[in-house]
Amino acid sequence: MLTWLQTSTPGLLLLSAVGIAVLLTMIIKFKVEPFIALLIAGVLVALAAGVSIERLVGSAQAAKESLIETGFGGVLGHVAAIIGLGTLLGAILEASGGAEVLTRKLLGLFGENRAPLAMGLAGLIFGIPVFFDIGIFVLAPLVYVAAKRSGKSIVLYAMPLLAGLSVMHAFLPPHPGPVALAGLLKVDLGWLIIMGLACAIPAWLIGGVIYSSWIGKRINIPVAEELVAAGAAFADKNKDRREPSLALVCFIIGLPLVLILGATFGSVLLPKGNQVLNVLTFFGNPAIALTIALLLALWLLGTRRGMTGKEIGDMTGAALRPVGMILLVIGAGGFFGAVLSATGVGKALAGTLSDAGLPFIVLSYVIACGLRIAQGSATVAIVTTAGIVAPLLKDAGYSQPQLALIGAAIAAGSIIASHVNDGGFWIVSKYFGIPTKETLQTWTVLETILSLVGFGVAAILSVLIG
Repeated sequence: MLTWLQTSTPGLLLLSAVGIAVLLTMIIKFKVEPFIALLIAGVLVALAAGVSIERLVGSAQAAKESLIETGFGGVLGHVAAIIGLGTLLGAILEASGGAEVLTRKLLGLFGENRAPLAMGLAGLIFGIPVFFDIGIFVLAPLVYVAAKRSGKSIVLYAMPLLAGLSVMHAFLPPHPGPVALAGLLKVDLGWLIIMGLACAIPAWLIGGVIYSSWIGKRINIPVAEELVAAGAAFADKNKDRREPSLALVCFIIGLPLVLILGATFGSVLLPKGNQVLNVLTFFGNPAIALTIALLLALWLLGTRRGMTGKEIGDMTGAALRPVGMILLVIGAGGFFGAVLSATGVGKALAGTLSDAGLPFIVLSYVIACGLRIAQGSATVAIVTTAGIVAPLLKDAGYSQPQLALIGAAIAAGSIIASHVNDGGFWIVSKYFGIPTKETLQTWTVLETILSLVGFGVAAILSVLIG
């Protein structure tokens, strides 16, 4: 029986399925931290598949060859600096009042009647450098104020904002999921940005603008008085702050994207070895681009506007504390994927899928959807799916744009059907005062629409490019 599991295609597929089932059981039923669950599941699958102890944990002579070190190190070497720098960039934008300036300017530009659209654009723009939950914490008080002034349902203002934050968090670097995708699938971040935007914008328009406007008029949730008080306190706290200009905020947010895209387009348009290409490649390296943006932000939004060194140090220290667990989950996901690759399940599954005729982009989306619905975390769904799919793509001959579209499909699957096992579900419910039933009717449906539209665009583009 053990030999059959380790050598036959059905046995390897069964072993992979059991490993994933064990992983999900630990996370869902026994509430094991995803980092620990991924590590345990990876070790168990490796042992059951007959991977040698030396290959799994290394030896005194060849420690660097162990799956644990190569699995963790391979992906973390690519993503750790980018996630850390992106987190700090979002923190300085939050602390400086840049988010409030951006949102208030948009509200003034679009007027009260189009305030939901302004909130959606604020989520879309501010969601580029800022994590989803931080974006809610920062921008929620502005939603309270807008809903109170209009006397309309808070759903009308919250859903567009949430849609913008959600699609940026799922599809674009420097957020953990997309950065992990780039590392695991070996795809250029520039292409991931291009294809991510191509999928995210239509999803936001349909889910965040059209659907949110429709559902906001049908589910009336008045803004709670305690939320109004929170919004007023937020306004009082920031009324004397010397604000950064809108142009400066947009410059800081857009600079790293422009630099990264410059390197991507340069590699396509310029010959190899060209001096201009070398310059574009250097400044377009994601870590370099984000470092430049962060240093400018710390100076322009921090030091020049009166922040002391201690204040900046406290802010950056607090911002980096949650990053540790994110990196551990991503690293463990890389290890789990390395184990699946070492067992040979990738080749076995590739052969099975080839016989079934199922496109990789569809497979990737379905796996990500299943993991998201089962365990709740979008980042875990992305990392685990990429770890499963990466071995299949290794020798498939996909181009960088095609790999980026597969990554976008995985990102789309990772946000489908947010429900009670997702921490984001409860943040939305509690921060905006929306009861559980109505959160399922609004937020859960919104996430599903964003997922389906994002995948639909990725699938169409993959056909056109292929």
